[in-house]
Amino acid sequence: MDYADYRRYDAVGLAELVARREVTPHELLDVALARLEAVEPTLNAVVRRLDEQARRRAGEPLEGPFAGVPFLVKDLLQDIAGLPTGSGSRSLATLPAARNAVVVDRWLGAGLVVFGKTNTPEFGTKGITEPEANGPTRNPWNPAHTPGGSSGGSAAAVAAGVVPAAGANDGGGSIRIPAACCGLVGLKPGRGLVPSGPAVDEDRHGAVSNGVVTRTVRDAAVMLDVLAGADPNGPYLAAVPQESYASAASVPPRALRIGFATDSPIGTGVDPEAVAAVEDAAALLDGLGHVVEPAATGIDERRLSTDWLTMWFAWLAADVRQARRSTGCAPDAFEPDTRFLAALGDSVRPSDYLASLRRWNGYTQQLGAFHERYDLLLTPTLAYPPARVGELATPPALQRAARLIVTARLGRAARWAGLMDRIVDENLARTPYTQLANITGRPAISVPLHWTAAGLPLGVQFLGPLGSEGLLLSLAGQLEQARPWAHREPPLLPAR
Repeated sequence: MDYADYRRYDAVGLAELVARREVTPHELLDVALARLEAVEPTLNAVVRRLDEQARRRAGEPLEGPFAGVPFLVKDLLQDIAGLPTGSGSRSLATLPAARNAVVVDRWLGAGLVVFGKTNTPEFGTKGITEPEANGPTRNPWNPAHTPGGSSGGSAAAVAAGVVPAAGANDGGGSIRIPAACCGLVGLKPGRGLVPSGPAVDEDRHGAVSNGVVTRTVRDAAVMLDVLAGADPNGPYLAAVPQESYASAASVPPRALRIGFATDSPIGTGVDPEAVAAVEDAAALLDGLGHVVEPAATGIDERRLSTDWLTMWFAWLAADVRQARRSTGCAPDAFEPDTRFLAALGDSVRPSDYLASLRRWNGYTQQLGAFHERYDLLLTPTLAYPPARVGELATPPALQRAARLIVTARLGRAARWAGLMDRIVDENLARTPYTQLANITGRPAISVPLHWTAAGLPLGVQFLGPLGSEGLLLSLAGQLEQARPWAHREPPLLPAR
C-alpha cells in the first residue's frame, strides 16, 4: 500500500482492509511512519516516537473495530504506563506514568497500534500549540499558521494524513478548536460519558472530556462507541444509549429546530469569515429541511468566561504544585505564562472559588431552557481564522505585569485591579464560543464546512442538550453527505 491508497480510507475503512487480509498492520504502520517522516520536519506534531513498540504490537493478534490501524495519543491526560506524559512541560518530561489511562486501554482493546504521542501546550492551557519544551506545531493547510490547541499535535497529524484519527481532549475547546483549524471533525462528549481515570476521577469538575479528532463522522462515531461507558472505579455510571453511535451517525436526523448566533458572547470582535461560515451552514441546513433562525441563550457568557478561567487557573496552580512535588523541579521548569496564571490561581479565595463554581448550575439551567426551544445551538467554532504561529504570544506589557505578580505575590491584587478582564480578552477573544459546553457538561461538535479565501479551514460548532451525542453525529453525518470534506487534503505549503 502506498500513501495515496492509505489516505483514501478512514480508520474504519483501514480496519476493514486488515480484516479482509488485503493489507497487514505492519504495512499500514510503515506507511504511517513514512508519512510522519515526510511531514514532521515542517509540522512538529509528534513529541515521542514509539516505533519499536508499535512494530511489536503490529505483529501480535489484534481484535476490535480498529484492529491494525495506526494511531497517536495526546501527550496530556492519556497516560501510557512506563512512559512520561510530558503535558507540554519540561517539568514532567522524564516522569513515567504508573498506569495506562482508561481511554488508552480502550483504544488498545479496539486493536489500535499506537506509535507516538502528540504535541500540546504546557498543561493544555492555550488554544494554540507552541510549548517552550517542544516547539510549535504548525498547520498543514499553511505551516505559517497554528493548528489550534490544545490537541494541536493530534489535529495536525490527522490533517496531514499521518493517521486517520488521533487522541484528543477538551477542557475549554481543545478538541473543537484544532478540529476547526485543521478541517476535521471534533466531538466533545458530554460530562462523564468517557472516563477520565485512573489518574483523576473527574478532571476540572468534569469540564474535561477525552475523545478524538477525525477526518470522517463515521470514525468519530465508532471511536465514541469504543470510549463511552462507565469505568467501574470512576465517579459516574454513564448512560450509554441502546443504539450505537455508529448507527446514529448513519441515519439522517428528523427535521430540527436550530438557533444560531454569530456575535461573540464575550463582546469581542468576530471576523467576517466566521460569520460567513455560520450563515453558509444555516443556508445548507435550511436546504436539508431544518428550521434555522437567530437565537440567544440569554447566558452572561462574559461572566461564564471569568468563572471558567477562575477554575482553570486554580487547577493549574494545583498541577504546578503536584509537578514540583513529584519531580523536585525548580520554578523555572515552567513557562512564564504558566507561573503567572498559577499565581492567579493561588490567589483565589476558597469562598470565591465556590461562589464561581455554584454559578455553573445557573448557566446549565439557562442552557436547558434554551434547549426547550431549540434542538441545537449553531455558532462559529472560532471567532477568527487560525492565527499565525507566534501571533498570540503574551504581549510584552502583560509579560512585565506577570513577572511582577509572580515575584511579588500580587495575584489577588492583580485580580482586584481588573486584570482578569484583560486576560479574558487576550486569551478568549479568538475562541469565545467553546467554554459553554465545558461548564455545562453538554456535548458539542465542530464540523469542517468552511474554508476561508486564504485556504484555511474554519469550522462551525453545534452544541446539544444532555445526551445528544447521537443527534450531533447524525446531523454531522447528514452534513458530510451533503457537502463532503474528507477528500480535501492540505497542500503542506512551506512556512511563509
